[in-house]
Amino acid sequence: MKTISLYDEQELLVKLQSGDHAAFGRIYSIYSRRIYLNTLKLVKDEDEAQEILQDVFIRIWNARETIDPSRPFSSFLFSIARNLIRDFFRKAARDTKMRNFLAERGSELYDHIESALDHKETSEILQRAIDALPQQRKMVFTLCKIEGKSYEEVAAIMGISVSTVGNQLTKATKTVRQAFLLSPPALLALTTYIICAN
Repeated sequence: MKTISLYDEQELLVKLQSGDHAAFGRIYSIYSRRIYLNTLKLVKDEDEAQEILQDVFIRIWNARETIDPSRPFSSFLFSIARNLIRDFFRKAARDTKMRNFLAERGSELYDHIESALDHKETSEILQRAIDALPQQRKMVFTLCKIEGKSYEEVAAIMGISVSTVGNQLTKATKTVRQAFLLSPPALLALTTYIICAN
C-alpha cells in the first residue's frame, strides 16, 4: 500500500484546494485501493464498490476548497466512504421492501401505474432515468434497449466483456424501473391503489 508523509500530504492538499489535477490524481493513487477493498468487503459487489469509490472522490473534488490541510485527511476521506456505504445499505433496504410489496401485488399494480402515465410523460421519465445512469451503464442501456444491439455487439463497441454488458444492463434496467415507480404520477397511482386495496 502506498504511504505518504504528513508534510507531503499537506502540500498535496494545498495544491488540491487550488484545483491541481495532478495533486488530485496523486491522492487518488494513494487512497483509492484501500477504500475500494474496504468497501468491497462490505457491499460484496465489485460494480457497487467501484461506484462508491468514484462517488467518494467526486465529493472530495467538489469539496476541495473546504478541506483543511492541517487536519487528518484520511479521517475525512473514510468518513465520506462510510456515509456512502451507509446510504447504499439504506437504499438496499428500501428496495427490498418495495420488491416484496411488488411481488405480493403482481401485475395488477403495474397495470394501475401504467394507466396513470401517458406516452409523453413516460418518455420524459425514461429519458431522465437514462440520463441519471453512470456513463458506462447509460451507454450499455442505450445500445441494448434503445438501439437493439446484442450483448456481443455492445461488448465489441465498448471494449468490455459480454458478462459486464449483462451485469450493467440488469442494473440499468432496475434503476429505470424504479424511476417509473417513484415518479409523481406513479406514486399517486401507487398510493391510490394501496388505499383502495385496503
